[in-house]
Amino acid sequence: MVKFIPLELTLGLRSKVLRNDIPLEECTFDTDQIEGVFHLGYSIEHEITTVATFFPNNTINEDKLGYQLRGMATDPLFAGKGFGKQLINFAVDYIKTTNADYIWCNARSSAIKFYEKLGFEIISDEFEISGVGPHYKMILKLNKI
Repeated sequence: MVKFIPLELTLGLRSKVLRNDIPLEECTFDTDQIEGVFHLGYSIEHEITTVATFFPNNTINEDKLGYQLRGMATDPLFAGKGFGKQLINFAVDYIKTTNADYIWCNARSSAIKFYEKLGFEIISDEFEISGVGPHYKMILKLNKI
């Protein structure tokens, strides 16, 4: 089940899946507590298996309202079960209520196929995020932009 969760509940999976088990306090983002941010988790019997953070960020098109997806992670024990897809679909439905036009992310190169299946499109060349690895900028259009 997908639900809104506090920031603190995202940090364990961020550390484990995205940051090679670094200390939790080093897994926060500067955007984790800005106005409009929300954190989602997919849980099974009180265990959070998938997390993601979304916040207003019009970087792709300054004239349109956009949300950035950041810090999406699924526990490897639960990968491939559709929990990430359900979380993204929940976020899309929620973000549409804000009249946003798109969701974008810096997707790890290894996750491109996942995002493409959900309708995201690649909009950049591959680039490196220091200490994290290769990425592509991707966008999911919610309205014609």
